Amino acid sequence: MSKSNRRSFIARSATAAAAVGVAAVPASAQPSLTKRVIYPSGKKPEKPQLFSPIVGYGNLLFLSGIGAHFEGDIKAHTKHVLDEIQKNLEAAGSSMDKVLKCQVYLADLKDYDDMNEVFRGRFGSEPPVRTTIAAAGVPGKSLVEIDVIAYV
Repeated sequence: MSKSNRRSFIARSATAAAAVGVAAVPASAQPSLTKRVIYPSGKKPEKPQLFSPIVGYGNLLFLSGIGAHFEGDIKAHTKHVLDEIQKNLEAAGSSMDKVLKCQVYLADLKDYDDMNEVFRGRFGSEPPVRTTIAAAGVPGKSLVEIDVIAYV
């Protein structure tokens, strides 16, 4: 593409964006696009970790999978996991209603309905998109593991 064609394309794109109400965001108003690791406890662990609990990038937050490693049924495990997700989101400056995507991993798909019973309503009136699968080998004794992507 020649220089004049690129300029023409950019001008047409800007005009089209303005026509549908999309405004250009000045660079100074855009979030910093650097990776940052967030520790819910507020301090970095002394030992090297296998994974980061929360990674921020711009205004997005990526929470690693959280399980429930105690004896109990799927409802108790789901409640515990969702409570931990909420606590971690709030520690990172976000909330459950700012979750965009949720991935649920069940140790057994037979727990789907009972997990949904606890899950329903925890993310506000407009829940995130969600994937739910039964995964062989959910770590530990957890019957469910959930990870999320949210915004600040």
